[in-house]
Amino acid sequence: MTATAVDSDARTVGAERGRPAHLPGELSMWVFVLGDLAIFGIYFIIFMFSRLQQHDVFLASQRHLSQGLGALNTLLLLTSSRLVARAALAARGGEHERAARLTLGGGACGVVFIAVKALEWSAKIRQGYTLPVNDFFAYYYVLTGVHVLHVVLGLIILGIVVRELRTPSLRRLSIVESGAIFWHLVDLLWIVIFVLLYVMR
Repeated sequence: MTATAVDSDARTVGAERGRPAHLPGELSMWVFVLGDLAIFGIYFIIFMFSRLQQHDVFLASQRHLSQGLGALNTLLLLTSSRLVARAALAARGGEHERAARLTLGGGACGVVFIAVKALEWSAKIRQGYTLPVNDFFAYYYVLTGVHVLHVVLGLIILGIVVRELRTPSLRRLSIVESGAIFWHLVDLLWIVIFVLLYVMR
């Protein structure tokens, strides 16, 4: 039996056992995502420590946030992540145009997310709840602001993914998967931020 045949059989056996044929996306993207998670993890721990020290202040300030808008943004990013995940599956199946449309749909949800967040920020500022008011609002603007920067970066990456999908000479699955990985990171970070800022009492 040739080496090629052995490799083919090994891949077949791995697939039959439900093992992934490869690590999705680029290794560099995984390194970036894990590093980003570690940094945000430190932010979240510092937030929790401050919350314990000033529980009454944080609780009173939290009541001025709109859980409805927070929930809407959560729904937008969850929907977006689902669309991007389906896009990656479509790309694996060779359905490049469908994958591009799904990616654009996911990006559109991201754009609406930013618009909703901008409306929320402007409302809070008009009401006088600005960054210097207290530590809660300082964390609120910093955490949500850094997250919005991630959304913007994610939209740029999704734009690159669409270009890849619509350019026959490119169409690198690893780029499509890397875009999906980063976008899922954006979604995951928002869920934690939503719980910390809007939900946890």
